[in-house]
Amino acid sequence: MLHIYKSTDQLSHALAEWITQAIETTLQKQDRFTWVVTGGNSPKQLYELLAASPYRERINWSKLHIFWGDERAVPFDDSRNNAKMAFEHLLSKVPVVLEQVHIMNTTLSPNDSAKAYEAILHRYFGNEGASFDLVLNGMGDDGHTLSLFPHTPVIHEKQAWVSSFYLEPQQMHRITLTAPIVNRAAKVAFLTFGANKANALFEVLKGARNIDQYPSQIIQPASGELHWFVDEAAASLVKQP
Repeated sequence: MLHIYKSTDQLSHALAEWITQAIETTLQKQDRFTWVVTGGNSPKQLYELLAASPYRERINWSKLHIFWGDERAVPFDDSRNNAKMAFEHLLSKVPVVLEQVHIMNTTLSPNDSAKAYEAILHRYFGNEGASFDLVLNGMGDDGHTLSLFPHTPVIHEKQAWVSSFYLEPQQMHRITLTAPIVNRAAKVAFLTFGANKANALFEVLKGARNIDQYPSQIIQPASGELHWFVDEAAASLVKQP
């Protein structure tokens, strides 16, 4: 489902309400809500909204279990670290249970960090059925999501839930969830805005299937919901259904 808003401000407010309602509804049926958060600059306003009234009071933070979609293999105190950003703009401002917040451990080697994170996920999820209640994703202007970058082998991973690899253009290791576990989520929401995303958004939603060029195409929940929250600038090449 495609949701288009005039501005990034309207978009962030609408997504904050949508996430809050998803948490409220899910917690009426079960005792925990598993949420994969995303990094980068795009969700900062969203996180700050969720950390403030009225959402801060509406969300039962004690029942949230927080995960990350991907991470740069840099220390937690590095400004590029996704977990650091999420703590600064959201998690340090709300009453989460720290034992239920699962960062990707970058004090380990990237390979060991991926293995350790997958072990955490196996404590939550079986080999079949639903995984996360919500996965929040961003999309780069090259069509990547998570750390699934164009023309990287990890796009085609079929077995591992978490993988690590060296991304040559950025000269750093990345740790990422893979499509098999993300596509078992109950809900996946993309947050995408800006004119620089317009071409990639069009190709991902309307173009021919080419997951190596536009890896975001591979995120297709098997039995869950897929939502795109975008602004008019990003949607300029896509007609609203």
